[in-house]
Amino acid sequence: MSEAVTPLVLADSRGKPSSTRTRLSTAPLLWRVFAANAALLTLAFIGLVVAPVTVSAPVAASELAVLAAGLLALIVLNLALLRAPFRALDDLAQTMWSRDPLSRRRRAAVPGDSVLAALADAFNEMLERLERERRDSARKALAVQEAERRRVARELHDEVGQTLTGVMLQIEALAPLVTDAAKDQLEELRETARHCTEEVRRIAHRLRPEALDELGLHSALAGLATAIAEQTRIPIERRLQPDLPLSQDEALVIDRVAQEALTNVMRHAAATRADLELRRRDGWTTLVVHDNGRGLAPGSQRSSNGIRGMRERAMLIDADFSIDSRDGGGTEVRLSIPPTPEPR
Repeated sequence: MSEAVTPLVLADSRGKPSSTRTRLSTAPLLWRVFAANAALLTLAFIGLVVAPVTVSAPVAASELAVLAAGLLALIVLNLALLRAPFRALDDLAQTMWSRDPLSRRRRAAVPGDSVLAALADAFNEMLERLERERRDSARKALAVQEAERRRVARELHDEVGQTLTGVMLQIEALAPLVTDAAKDQLEELRETARHCTEEVRRIAHRLRPEALDELGLHSALAGLATAIAEQTRIPIERRLQPDLPLSQDEALVIDRVAQEALTNVMRHAAATRADLELRRRDGWTTLVVHDNGRGLAPGSQRSSNGIRGMRERAMLIDADFSIDSRDGGGTEVRLSIPPTPEPR
């Protein structure tokens, strides 16, 4: 999820921004450090001139204690003065370290210091360029992948499916000709061929659901939920808002994320029920898949290829994606597509 970072503005006792503090906070880092050290050296000079302190040779223990106390005070004051100038640099470095290449539009805050601001701007511009290039290349790869899925699904349906159907018809034709002893084996062969035919059709449907192209996203999600519920005996409650204004890429990403999420429920969640919801509110289109299973395994978000694939697909359409274990048990997958900006 994107996080907005707002720089703090110091204010005086009347609630108005302090011009002196503002100038100090926006001064270059070099001059802020120089001013802090110059102030400390000046303070040390004034202390040596004004304070009634003498240093004998050799140095007495009482004089050494006074000098040590003064040195400690200067060191502490130096740390206090330099902490603020370098805090923005630490924050920027932390943002760079924590940057997730699949997160949506997370940017470094631009501090007031001109050097740090230039560094933050350069980092943000680099992120923008990397995200744009990665999104474009991934979109092209997705188009090629979907075309290949469509081709394989068609060949499975037309070639392999038809061949298995022909095998079943041949078995039916042989049934009156075999002996009673071989009828059981022939029936087992026919059942195997029928099961293979159904499996080929199921795989072809998962590769490229015909309903998505012919009937739309609502029918594709409803058919997906029904098929998985029948296969797993897990009831899936559906709340699908129809006729959502979505592009072809957005509909495809929603379908793929829902398919992967429900497949994970079927294979890994050990759930007894699941929810599938698609809604539009305040311009945002949100897909939510929730189950009451055992939740996410530690480290699964980084190691799971399925989760990474869902996050990459969300990035293609500039959507927010999250997957979390809920307090009441189970896992929630959420895909949120922002409103489409109006053309100027």
